[in-house]
Parts: sequence; C-alpha cells; structure tokens
Amino acid sequence: MAGKKVAFQGERGAYSEVAARELLGKKIIPVPCDSFETLFQIVVNKKADFGIVPIENSLVGSIHKIYDLLLEHELKVIDEIQLRVSHCLIAPPGVSFKHISKVYSHPMALDQCRNFFKRNKTIAPISYYDTAGAVKMLAQSGLKNSAALASPYAAEIYKMKKVKKAIEDEKTNFTRFLLLGRKAAAFKGKAKTSIVFSLKNGPGVLFKALSVFALRDIDLTKIESRPSRKKAWQYYFYADFSGHISEERVNHALDHLAEITHFIKVLGSYPRRVDGV
Repeated sequence: MAGKKVAFQGERGAYSEVAARELLGKKIIPVPCDSFETLFQIVVNKKADFGIVPIENSLVGSIHKIYDLLLEHELKVIDEIQLRVSHCLIAPPGVSFKHISKVYSHPMALDQCRNFFKRNKTIAPISYYDTAGAVKMLAQSGLKNSAALASPYAAEIYKMKKVKKAIEDEKTNFTRFLLLGRKAAAFKGKAKTSIVFSLKNGPGVLFKALSVFALRDIDLTKIESRPSRKKAWQYYFYADFSGHISEERVNHALDHLAEITHFIKVLGSYPRRVDGV
C-alpha cells in the first residue's frame, strides 16, 4: 500500500495512524483530520484512498459516532485490525521525571492511567483534545514541567523523549479499527460481514432477526443498537457475523432478514482478523 493516502482522526502519531501503519505498511501517506466527519468526507471526495476509524475499545466499549457515520455515508468496510493501546509518558528532551508536574492527554487516556496519578500525587492530569496533539503542543511550546500521554510513535514523530513506557492500568486495553474505502476489496480467507438494519414492529421481532443467523449456523459476533434519530424510540441495529456476502447461506440469511426489516444495509465483507468481536 505504498503511496496510498490514509485519513485518520487526530494529529500525526495518533493511535489510528499506528493502526494504519500496522495494517497497510509504513509507506502510507498519512492524512490527519480534525474530526471523524471530516475523515469520512475526505474519503468520499477522493482526497484520500482509505480512512481508518476506531469502532470499539475492550475497556470502554463502542464508539457510537462511527456507527452513525457508517450509516450516513456510502463507504465500505474493507478490513479490520486490533491494536494494543499502550500509553507512554512523553516529555521534551532534557526534562526529567522529577521535574514533571502536569501531564496532558485525551481524557480517555488519562482515565486509563489512574493508578499512575494515584502513585504520583504531585503530577496533575490535564485534559487535551488528542493524545498525539498533546505531544505536538509540548514540542512546540517548550514547556519544561510538563509531559503527555500518547503512543510511542508520537514521541518519534515529534522527536520527544519517552520518560516511562506502558503506564496504563490495564494490559488488556485493545482498540479495534475498521479500514474504510469507496469500494469493496477482493481477498481470500475467513471473512466477516457488517450490516445495519431497522426492524418492523411486532412481538418477538428481534428474536426472529437473530434466528435468521442461528438457523444457518452463522456466528453472530456482535450486535449493537443505536437510536434512529428519525423517530423517537426507533432503533438501528448494527451486527457483525462470520461469513462473506457472496456465500449462499449469508444471502439466504439476509433475504430472510429483509422480510422483517424496514431497512437493511451491508456495510462490507472483509478479512476476519479479530475473533470474538
């Protein structure tokens, strides 16, 4: 994937960029975006070849904004990757740990390192809009009493010092990312398919929806509901399951599902690289 432009939310060195490099190689052309909405628009408008977005974290759950944007835009999920999230304490060159009194980072990253701040009560956590953005700010400001929490790669990007490594509370902190493109990509091997649908009203309708997969021995690996925003108390259901849209049993399942839904959209069939989700 050398020379391919990949859009992601955040500054250079963000975990999304790290995920893109692991999935597509180190020769991608990174395209930082200020928001997820901008990311989707850039890919739709062909200003980037792909986009990469976090869809869920093993500790905090799903990123609901991404589900809403997948429904709104005509992009396909073409791959996935699971990234181990490990936070580094990063400071400007020459700044030692004993001089650090403030640590900047995204609120989620700060929350994932609570034990560090309990052990170091003289260090104050300061919320910032982005993990890598906090490193960039320190590199530009020259603050001598401050550090940031971000990926090890962010330290390399901004030529900063990794003061401490892996200071997160939980070592089971993983984020699943989806790679998005304008059209489906061919591949070989195990597949996963993601869909979104809304159900007709009626008794047992959700049970019937789930049964279309169980009857065909299709492994439904995830289901998530989101408000439709079009009518109060109506919902969209997002589901992942094992199998490819080209398989006969998958086609039969989706045809069966269509009988009890108002709406159904296939978000993509892609290589199954993450089991259990």
